[in-house]
Formats: sequence, C-alpha cells, structure tokens
Amino acid sequence: MKVEYVSIPSRSARAEYIARRFRDYLTGSILDVGCDRAALRQLVPNVQYTGIDIGGAPDLVIDLEATERLPFDNEGFDCVVCSDVLEHLDHLHRNFAELVRVSKRHVIISLPNNWTNARRPIERGRGSIGHYGLPAEPPADRHKWFFSLGEPRLFVEAQAQKLSLSVVELFAVEKPRFVLVRAFRRLRYARQMDYLNRYAHSLWTVLRKG
Repeated sequence: MKVEYVSIPSRSARAEYIARRFRDYLTGSILDVGCDRAALRQLVPNVQYTGIDIGGAPDLVIDLEATERLPFDNEGFDCVVCSDVLEHLDHLHRNFAELVRVSKRHVIISLPNNWTNARRPIERGRGSIGHYGLPAEPPADRHKWFFSLGEPRLFVEAQAQKLSLSVVELFAVEKPRFVLVRAFRRLRYARQMDYLNRYAHSLWTVLRKG
C-alpha cells in the first residue's frame, strides 16, 4: 500500500490537506459530511459547497445517527467528502451507502487507525485512549468502532465491489519521521500491514462511481 508522510494535527489542518491533496476531485458541487466549522469552504472557493454536521457551522444541521436517508437527490453532488466521521456512527454501513448514493462522480473518505492511538497507553499500562474512555459525564461524541488500518482497507474494497465503485486511490498516512527511525521500524515489523497497523494514523481513499 502506498504511504504518504503528513502531519494533520487539527481539523483545520485536515481541511487544508484535503483541499491541497484532492484538488483535482473537488470540482463542481461538493458535499462535506461532518464539516464542523466548514473550514473547507474557504479553501475551495470555485465550487458549490454544502456542509452538513450535527454541530459547528454547517449549511444544514443533520444528525447522521438519526437520519436513514440524506435529504439530497441521487447523484446530487459531483464529489462527497467524509473525513474521520463514519467511525462515530452506529450505522456506519448505511451512511457509507448514502454517501455513494448522493455522489455523481467521486467519494473521498478517511478512516482512523485506532490501534496506533491505543498502542502507547496499553504498552505503558496507564493513560487513556481518546474517544474510548469512561468519563464521569456522558460524552457528547465518541467512536463507535475500534479497528486497525487493515480493516478499513478490506471494508472499502468490499463496499467498492458491492456498490460498483472503482478505487481510484487508496493509501495510508503516517506522521513524518526521521528516515533512520522509519527504517528501523520497518526492519522490526517487516510485513507492511504489521508496520502500518502500528504506526500509520489513517487510511484515505477516493472512490469513483461507474
């Protein structure tokens, strides 16, 4: 699997990465699913942008957990973007199918590698794992799924076959490290997926309809 070395420390940085990395796909009309503050809007000024989320500053407030069908026509948008959202939803599979339904051309999705976030607290025997802890008060949001990097890869490939999609791009993103550090780690974890499950922080894919 292809690997890109990118640091994405915040939601705004993620929007900047999406605008830069996927600019060739972000044309015509765009649906930004889980847009939060809609930072992507200002970064793609020449497109018709629609953002949806349960909070933040979306164009439409939509609770994906409570909505069985997005309020948009079939193939209503040239491109649908959904970055680090599906893992927050009980009905992940249903929402994935909805992203495909409302897209005319491309769907851009990222999913996190939860293993890399959990590795250090587990190894050290202390600390907490973000989105999976047990806070004193009910959390406003949390992850509903816990998976490695390999699992979303298999999921995307299976859904592409099921929904007649082409996988245009599929790659892992890892934080930039010194070359010698990466070389040592790759020697220790020779199988690529063993390495990626341990150190890559997300999987990105571009799917095309038809």
